[in-house]
Amino acid sequence: MSAEPDLLFEGRGAAGLITLNRPHALNAVTGAMVRSLARKLEEWETDPAVTRIIVTANGERAFSAGGDLRALYDLGRAGQHEEQLAFFRGEYRLNGRIKRFAKPYICLIDGMVMGGGVGISVHGSHRIAGDKYLFAMPEVGIGFFPDVGGTWFLPRLPGQLGTWCALTGERLKSADAVTAGVATHRVASARFPELAQVLCGNMAVDAAIGAFAEPPGRGPVLAYQPLIDRCFAHNTVEEILAALDAAAAGEGAHAAFASTASASIRAKCPTSLKIALAQMRAGIGTDFEECMRTEFRVVTRVVRGTEFYEGVRAVIIDKDQSPRWRPPSLAEVTPEQVMRYFDPLPSELPLP
Repeated sequence: MSAEPDLLFEGRGAAGLITLNRPHALNAVTGAMVRSLARKLEEWETDPAVTRIIVTANGERAFSAGGDLRALYDLGRAGQHEEQLAFFRGEYRLNGRIKRFAKPYICLIDGMVMGGGVGISVHGSHRIAGDKYLFAMPEVGIGFFPDVGGTWFLPRLPGQLGTWCALTGERLKSADAVTAGVATHRVASARFPELAQVLCGNMAVDAAIGAFAEPPGRGPVLAYQPLIDRCFAHNTVEEILAALDAAAAGEGAHAAFASTASASIRAKCPTSLKIALAQMRAGIGTDFEECMRTEFRVVTRVVRGTEFYEGVRAVIIDKDQSPRWRPPSLAEVTPEQVMRYFDPLPSELPLP
């Protein structure tokens, strides 16, 4: 465990430099980090000496693998739901601040970027993918749902790619991420320090990044875009699975891809799957602020349920990888039950 702060801030030339500094925890985002980052962004947004923000991360494995799930689990098990919701309230407000930030907000992303780490990067103006870049929203595997603005950005990926990401939790590498728009540019990891140095100067941000950017190449996932679009266009998880199973009955790479997607979905939490699909369908016609309010409505109910705690127990606490979902099947999760997660709250999420 390092005695250094979890976030490092530095004014360097024209840039406000932010470094995620919890490499021992894969730079998982804590409540204190959310509050500290929000305060610093508020300060730098009105500082004329700071013309752009650069976000980097220490450690070889992850930009940020998500939120601090163990801390949230412990709070919930202790019945401290208001403390949990204070974290999500602050996190979602931070997502909104980044989305509306008045200056370029540039993330240099190498390694895993998932969950809460996506929330502090994907809403920024520039997301640079390095060699080890690996994006995922795997929340349905732990009884949760793709939040931190997933209701907004996932339905806006090409075709049904966002629905595929939400229901399978599968990963995108740099080529697919740039093509899909999750990342904006591809730069070799070895050039990140040099790019950061140039960005701290006064060169225009787009010109500086353009001088380092490489063609993204052809990724493995988007080759299956027609299959994804066809199978994931349905409006129930059961219909999506039936379409995948039909595709898997064929031969070749497309059949194997469909079979893998089907098996992945079947391993996830039934309630979370249906919540996530409802998010994808609602989000496409909803503005950003309403998407964030929707997620706060959902999380308010999720933290008072059972599935999140069972998922974290199985994956992180006991690590037996055998969650016992309640209800255990998709057929037992009714549309009425799902819609109750989306009901308005007496006090909605306030956004900056």
